[in-house]
Amino acid sequence: MVSDNYYPDVGGIAEHVHHLAVELRRRGHEVRILTSNFGNRRGEVPDPEHIHRVGKAVLLPSNQSFARIPTAWRPTRQIARYFARHRFDIVHIHGSLAPSLPIVSLRASHAINVFTFHAEFGHSLPYIVLKPLLDPYFRMIHGLVAVSESARDSTARYFPGDYRIIPNAIATDFFRPDAEPMPGLDDGRPSILFLGRIEPRKGLKYLLQALPQVVRRFPDARLVVVGAAPFGNRYEDCLDPDVAGHVLWTGAVPGEDRPRYYASCDVYCSPAIGRESFGIVLLEAMACARPVVASRIRGYRRVVEHDTDGLLVPPCDPDAIARAVCELLEDPARRERMGRAGREKALAYAWPGVAARVEEYYRELLARYPVPRCGR
Repeated sequence: MVSDNYYPDVGGIAEHVHHLAVELRRRGHEVRILTSNFGNRRGEVPDPEHIHRVGKAVLLPSNQSFARIPTAWRPTRQIARYFARHRFDIVHIHGSLAPSLPIVSLRASHAINVFTFHAEFGHSLPYIVLKPLLDPYFRMIHGLVAVSESARDSTARYFPGDYRIIPNAIATDFFRPDAEPMPGLDDGRPSILFLGRIEPRKGLKYLLQALPQVVRRFPDARLVVVGAAPFGNRYEDCLDPDVAGHVLWTGAVPGEDRPRYYASCDVYCSPAIGRESFGIVLLEAMACARPVVASRIRGYRRVVEHDTDGLLVPPCDPDAIARAVCELLEDPARRERMGRAGREKALAYAWPGVAARVEEYYRELLARYPVPRCGR
C-alpha cells in the first residue's frame, strides 16, 4: 500500500489504507505500507515493522482541504530499493495522480500497479496543465479503482479508463451501537456531534451559524466539536457569542474514543459543502446507530437515504441544518428508527466484504497481466 496520508495523521485515506491492510492480512497476504513522515517525527513514535516512511510531508491547501506533499532526497532510488527488497506482487497506490509518492512509486515499480482514487473535485487546473506529463504514469496503472461514482467521474474526466467501483468501508465491530458514552456527555442534554477535520470544505461554520436556532428550541442543547484545525482556524468568529457556552471544543481525540463520541450524541451532523466522494464519517455514525444530518451533495447521497437513515439538507444553509436537527431532537422514536436503519446499512459496508472484492480484483489483474515482478 502506498499513500501520502497515514497514521498518526487522520483522515479517510489513512483509515482506508489501515483497515484494508488489516483485512488482507487476515486473508493470508503480506501487506506493507509506504508513506511519509508527516505527523510522525522520525524516531519519536516507533512504527511497526510493516510501515516504511520516506521523506517528510508538508501541508498545502488543496481542493478546499489540505494535501500532504512528501519531500525526500532521491525518493525514486529509495523506493526502488524498498520494492526490490520485498519483491511485491501488487503495488496498490491510494490518493490522486500527483507528483508525490504515487508518481514516484509508479516510476519505481515493476509489479502490478493498482490505483484507488478517493477524491471528488470539479475542474482541475493542475490536471489540465500537467496532463501531458501525467499521461505516461497513468498508462503504468494496471488496475483502476474508485471509491464512488463521483470519485471515478472526477478523475475519468481527465484520465478515461475502465474503473472498478469498490466503496470505502468501516470496521463495524469497532463502530457499534453499544459503545460506552464519554464521561460528562451522558447527562441527558440534547447533543449534536461534529467529528472531522476542521477545514473549509467540512462546512462547520454553517453548523455553528445554525446553533442559535437550535438553542432557541432546545435551551440546553449542546454541540460537541471533535477534530483539529490544521492551521488553527476553528471558526469561532462564525459563532454567536450568546451560544458560545453551548459548544464543547475537544480538539483532536484518540482514535479509540471515536465510537464513544458517536454514542454520546443524539444527532451526528456533517454539513460538508462538497468535494466529498463518499462520507466515511456518515457510515461511522450510522454503524453506531445514530441518525445523521448531512449535506445533499453527491458523495453523501450515495450513503444516506433521506428520511430513512438520516436527513439531507442543501449545503451552506444554516436554516435547513437547524430545522433538520430540531426535527430529530424532538422525535426520539424517529431517531431510534433511523439509527436501526443506519446500522443495517453500515453492515453492508463492513471491511471483510469490501476487502474480498479488492482481493478478487488483484487476482483478476494478476491473471491478466503476467508481467515480471519487482526483483524477480
